[in-house]
Amino acid sequence: MAAPVHLLNLDLPALEQFFHDLGERPFHARQVMQWVYRRGVLEFGEMTDLARGLREKLAAAATLRLPELAREQVSADGTRKLLLDLEDGRQIETVLIPDEERLTLCISSQVGCAMGCDFCRTGSGGLERNLTTAEIVGQVVLGQGLVAPEGRRISNVVFMGMGEPLHNLDNVVAAFRILSADHGLNITRRRLTVSTCGVVDALHRLPPEVLPSLAVSLNATTDVVRDRLMPVNRRWPIAELLGALRQLPLPARARYTIEYVLLGGVNDTPEDARRLVRLLSELRCKVNLIAYNPHPDSPYRAPEPAAVEAFQSHLLEKNFTAVLRKSRGQDILAACGQLKAGEAGKLGS
Repeated sequence: MAAPVHLLNLDLPALEQFFHDLGERPFHARQVMQWVYRRGVLEFGEMTDLARGLREKLAAAATLRLPELAREQVSADGTRKLLLDLEDGRQIETVLIPDEERLTLCISSQVGCAMGCDFCRTGSGGLERNLTTAEIVGQVVLGQGLVAPEGRRISNVVFMGMGEPLHNLDNVVAAFRILSADHGLNITRRRLTVSTCGVVDALHRLPPEVLPSLAVSLNATTDVVRDRLMPVNRRWPIAELLGALRQLPLPARARYTIEYVLLGGVNDTPEDARRLVRLLSELRCKVNLIAYNPHPDSPYRAPEPAAVEAFQSHLLEKNFTAVLRKSRGQDILAACGQLKAGEAGKLGS
């Protein structure tokens, strides 16, 4: 007997084909997507505008199973870290970040991470596997289900959780399209962010619609420092990475986001600020500055507030858009670079 088809893996054309293969009319695909993504209904028996026979057919041939919430931790600032169980027993973490004007969900694309960035807790355990499209989309459906009783809706989704999204390119792009489709979750593309350490060979395979959502973690202004912080730099040094970004067909008026984690005494000097301006002078981009979030056993420390202010001020003086990203959820290890499923999920309750 064939395994049930997971419908969260399917965009509209693929779902229409599924119904065709089932001997049913393709228009049922839009009905099911409305139930799932607009109304949060995951039981076929509750999809009342489908004929009973079709609902029974779907129950036998398909599934809408989500990752299961194993534990939730709530930060003093309202950030919610969700430890999720996958069907094979592995775990991932997803983070809900509330703000006055938006509700952001930080989702994972892999179980673990292969990048091994020296300052990041997630990569310390290595990579276990890629997530499926359904497991990626399922994090958003689950998150939306949690906030719906509060009358809220997820407004922003960032692929900045566990994993390197471009190492799982096909599933990430498929999820991106489902999340942004008007018959899917209908999250506008400008509110979706796909973060990468700079996997240059995958950058060239990104579809044009994803490029304006791209956020590139740079985190250093010399190859010597970036080699130490981010092993990916030994394969694709800074000049090659930035050169590749300049060559990509970024739409007019769109900009990349350059992410720069400020590590105290490592990459936060005035010289670094000046070098960063020179490196980015010919790239259409804005800069997100992130003060390092320490975690247990890390050899790095947070930057001094004065160093952060001086670094940002220099970028602003040179007419860059430079935003200092507010750190959230540090007290529950939910901030940038602190996620690590399993072990992290056991800290506190």
